[in-house]
Amino acid sequence: MRPWLRHLVLQALRNSRAFCGSHGKPAPLPVPQKIVATWEAISLGRQLVPEYFNFAHDVLDVWSRLEEAGHRPPNPAFWWVNGTGAEIKWSFEELGKQSRKAANVLGGACGLQPGDRMMLVLPRLPEWWLVSVACMRTGTVMIPGVTQLTEKDLKYRLQASRAKSIITSDSLAPRVDAISAECPSLQTKLLVSDSSRPGWLNFRELLRVFTFYREASTEHNCMRTKSRDPLAIYFTSGTTGAPKMVEHSQSSYGLGFVASGRRWVALTESDIFWNTTDTGWVKAAWTLFSAWPNGSCIFVHELPRVDAKVILNTLSKFPITTLCCVPTIFRLLVQEDLTRYQFQSLRHCLTGGEALNPDVREKWKHQTGVELYEGYGQSETVVICANPKGMKIKSGSMGKASPPYDVQIVDDEGNVLPPGEEGNVAVRIRPTRPFCFFNCYLDNPEKTAASEQGDFYITGDRARMDKDGYFWFMGRNDDVINSSSYRIGPVEVESALAEHPAVLESAVVSSPDPIRGEVVKAFIVLTPAYSSHDPEALTRELQEHVKRVTAPYKYPRKVAFVSELPKTVSGKIQRSKLRSQEWGK
Repeated sequence: MRPWLRHLVLQALRNSRAFCGSHGKPAPLPVPQKIVATWEAISLGRQLVPEYFNFAHDVLDVWSRLEEAGHRPPNPAFWWVNGTGAEIKWSFEELGKQSRKAANVLGGACGLQPGDRMMLVLPRLPEWWLVSVACMRTGTVMIPGVTQLTEKDLKYRLQASRAKSIITSDSLAPRVDAISAECPSLQTKLLVSDSSRPGWLNFRELLRVFTFYREASTEHNCMRTKSRDPLAIYFTSGTTGAPKMVEHSQSSYGLGFVASGRRWVALTESDIFWNTTDTGWVKAAWTLFSAWPNGSCIFVHELPRVDAKVILNTLSKFPITTLCCVPTIFRLLVQEDLTRYQFQSLRHCLTGGEALNPDVREKWKHQTGVELYEGYGQSETVVICANPKGMKIKSGSMGKASPPYDVQIVDDEGNVLPPGEEGNVAVRIRPTRPFCFFNCYLDNPEKTAASEQGDFYITGDRARMDKDGYFWFMGRNDDVINSSSYRIGPVEVESALAEHPAVLESAVVSSPDPIRGEVVKAFIVLTPAYSSHDPEALTRELQEHVKRVTAPYKYPRKVAFVSELPKTVSGKIQRSKLRSQEWGK
């Protein structure tokens, strides 16, 4: 164990009086809280990052020892359900045992060495979390991907990353087989299934059959990784161009979410945290690295498809204290009669990944009594801005800068703009680059260099900051519409449209106009109740609605009703496709 943790853990294991205190004096801080405080201080940039760090060894195994000594509530560390009666609960101790067995499978049957890369393309199955931890133990670099990946997507990612192994389920295995011959680096295919498939190793069978053999024993020496060693690679969503490989280090993710987990997500050792995100999205990692350092339980529902009623029934049935969904799901939830459900344990709700319409927040809070806290970040970062619990919320704002980041609004030359002016959302990286930041865009030094301007990393998003330090999202750089010299952010128009009961979701882009150069066009997916309404009359109604809700010049002069919007594999609306369609590109 690292020296910087050893004395704290020994204190917890040897001196239970640290939890009791004495009459007339403030109770000493419980030692688990001291350990979390140490991690939080590093996360906030107040303490140096240790030279060596491994999340499995320095976080999970520490909680396992504290748990064994009775210094943690009886909540599981991991709780999975499938909605039809199947259920798995792991304590930190059991998670440790299972992940060490999985690590021996990766290093033994799969032959993976430290630094090798492995793609994880699994639905919400317990094996995703198990193999993620096993990758940490072996020094294998994990590359999560969403289960909607096509053969073309898989081939691009396997070739670009030069991954030596992939783990997936029955539904994706045929797609992998179709392209594996074109991926020369791919050596091992691991299947999570109760059946076999030619050319694949069965992960469950390996754990089951070789339990008493070296390949899958519970003994495993965790790899001693340096803090800057690679931990994970994420492919960006590719809203503009081909996806890029974003590399994060052992510490950037392993320690970078402790503070936001404590402050924005407001987690403690007693909390049960459910994030409905797909395992291939960065928010699955955000959940893992914010919950487990704080001793919280990660709750997972297999959720084969998004179903508002299933989500609401799950919140009613299980003692979930903390919920995180993308705004799109909250938009679906508030369409239901929420008064029919009772959420006995729910106390804190979060959202991020796209702009939250103020109307959705107000409806959720009004019907459940629980506030909705928005946060903002990217694949390249940890949480950039957030509304931490206890801070005043300004509806429609992303909140304030999240430590240790110094977030500013800058112009195209990297000069800081005054409050109220729209510009580029930027994170200061000079003279000191925050440790909780991506290493680089792998194999793409030009793109890495292009993301920096002066002392700042340029996110590619536009916003303004008010005099109180709150940030207001406007859209991606190339999403902003310039109509008759008026600059219009698509999110403003989409938020206004979302307040109308006819609108399920919308995407706003520029469209060519012979007089104004370009105008606002809205692509709208209607709610079922409005699907049969007269299109011309509904168009006029929606245009007038936007004029009333926001500045009249922002209203969509063109409207198209569509059955669905183009989205990336991570679920983000691809305005770029709609814009190209409009401009004939």
